[in-house]
This record gives sequence, C-alpha cells and structure tokens, in this order.
Amino acid sequence: MKIAIIGAGNLGLSIAKGILNSNGATTMYLTKRNTSEIEEYEKYGNVTITSDNREAVKNSDILILAVQPSQLESILESTKDLLTEKHVVISTITGFSIAKMEVILGEDCNIIRSMPNTAISVGQSMTCICSNEKGKKKIDLAKAIFNRMGHSMEIPEGQMQAATVICASGIAFWMRLIRATTQGAIQLGFDAKEAQELAMHTCSGAASLLIESGSHPEAEIDKVTTPKGCTIQGLNEMEHQGLSSSLIQGIVASYEKISRIKEGQL
Repeated sequence: MKIAIIGAGNLGLSIAKGILNSNGATTMYLTKRNTSEIEEYEKYGNVTITSDNREAVKNSDILILAVQPSQLESILESTKDLLTEKHVVISTITGFSIAKMEVILGEDCNIIRSMPNTAISVGQSMTCICSNEKGKKKIDLAKAIFNRMGHSMEIPEGQMQAATVICASGIAFWMRLIRATTQGAIQLGFDAKEAQELAMHTCSGAASLLIESGSHPEAEIDKVTTPKGCTIQGLNEMEHQGLSSSLIQGIVASYEKISRIKEGQL
C-alpha cells in the first residue's frame, strides 16, 4: 500500500511507527512543516520526508490525516484536485465530521474517520472507525490497516466523541491507574523501577486475560477473591473510597467537555 501521513506530529508518527513496524506499507510519505524533526524516519528506506502535501497526495493511495483541526480544511482545499477514485481519505481529527469533509471533497470521495490512540506505535491501539456512504466499500481496507496495529471496531459516527474519551483519553486514564498502583507498590517496599514493572505487567495480564477468555471482569475477580481474604478487603476499601464512581465521573466529565467544543474548534 502507498500511504501518506499528512501531519507527522505525535499521533501521526505513532501511526507511522505502527505501520512501518508491521510492514504495512510499500511506500510512505510523511509530511511536516519542519522536516528536520522527522529525518530519522528515512532510515526505513521506503519513507519519503517532505513538507509538500501535494507531493505526498500524488504519490499515495491512502491518505491518513493527522493534523490540527484548524489546519484540516485548508489542507483538504489545497489537495482536493489531486484526489482520484483510488484515493482513500482517513481522518484522525477529533470533531471534524464526515459531512464537513464531504462539503470540501464531495460525496464521491472515499472518506473514513478513525480514532486510534498512541498505543498504535507499539501495535496495541484500540481504533474506532466510521465512513461516508462511498467509503463503506473501503471500511475493510481501513480495518486491515488498523488491525495490523491493534484492534479496530466500526461504529456509528455519532459515537465517535464517546470513542475519543474511552480510547484516546482512556490511555491517559489507564496510565494514571498504573501510576497509582506503582506508588502503592513503592509504599509496600519495592523500589520505583520494580514497582512500575509489577504494575505494568499485571495490568497487561489482566487485559489479556479478558481478551483471550472473553470473560466478564467480575468473573475473573471472583477467581482471586476468597472469604475474608486480602483481595476482597482491598477491593471493598477502594469502592468505599469511590474508585469506580470517580472513574465513571471522570469519563463522563471528559465526554461533557468534548461535547461542548464546536466541530473543528478543538
């Protein structure tokens, strides 16, 4: 696949790493205003670094847009004359609707919205995707791309803001929980490096256990709790202190914030 990533910032580079590390592109263009910051990616051999978005579009079939929302409209306007039937436009921009892109590109363009997270750089992203009517035929292609870098799910566009909170902001939420577990381990006598290692791998194991078994979290919790045991003692104290409630409230607060932000004005 000939892929261009328009906007090689943090998310764009995470996507690039995921694709390149999984050999998911025959050629790749990375665009950025200051190309000196991403020159190291030329070491992959099949990567071209440029500040010219039109050059990238001309030489690619799949366009992954990872720019700031305020930049997207001008980029689409400046490159739309180069788009052909073969092009698939995949936007990762929060709050920029398919309808708004169709106004610029037309309804005959294959348009897909995606919401990956930064774990895409290590092949572990949870990516939600949706498309316009024309792009429905390309959904499987988009899923194939993102499944090389984790797991993907097709959802209605109306759920994209919620997906942003759960999947993209969710990375930060889980990082904070891992950090808290690390701090608890330090208090119990482990040094900082050991504590983080214990927290990280236990978290990874818990997620993997659910993914592989298909179990509900409570079913797995029951397997490690015993009457009057230390696990149930700890769980009950966490709930008394509001663990589940505060996490849910944080998710809802994040969603309410993103819902107040106007389309394309993040």
